[in-house]
Amino acid sequence: MTNTTLIAIVAVVAIAAVVVGWIFVERRKRELLKARFGPEYERTVHDAGTPRKAESILERREKRVSKYRIRRLTPEELRHFTEAWRRVQAMFVDDPDTAVREADTLVTELMTTRGYPMTDFVRQAEDLSVDHAGVIHHYREARVIVDRHARKEASTEGLRQALVHYRALFEDLLETAEPERRRA
Repeated sequence: MTNTTLIAIVAVVAIAAVVVGWIFVERRKRELLKARFGPEYERTVHDAGTPRKAESILERREKRVSKYRIRRLTPEELRHFTEAWRRVQAMFVDDPDTAVREADTLVTELMTTRGYPMTDFVRQAEDLSVDHAGVIHHYREARVIVDRHARKEASTEGLRQALVHYRALFEDLLETAEPERRRA
């Protein structure tokens, strides 16, 4: 074997090792994003068109949210929000329309108190998906029902479903532990 042949073989093996390493890193990154975002990962892939584009979107989202000062609620804030939610639920029996509007307002107030910047709905949902991927679909579903109701296309049962969706998000936002990404 000549030196040139040996160098060529070593170069091919080195390139192959780099390619295999890159594939492994990319596959691991994809698995971590899928685990972290759950159904939100698939939703983003569908919207973006390709896994690579979706992963880039989700990584930018994580980076953006990591700059926010998301914090836990104080015991007083926790009591305030818990009591306010009880009032909203009780209001539903007599005035479902107002109860659902109040639920939306209360969720927005809770997000603001926790440190999420309140811009448009799409951005709010994206930001929440970073730390609350397991329940973000509830926020989207509640908003769909509220929008249908504004067009007079939602029933009282629809409003009840919206309140159930808001409650799932609300309870997740009340968390007292630091989000997983903050601990990592």
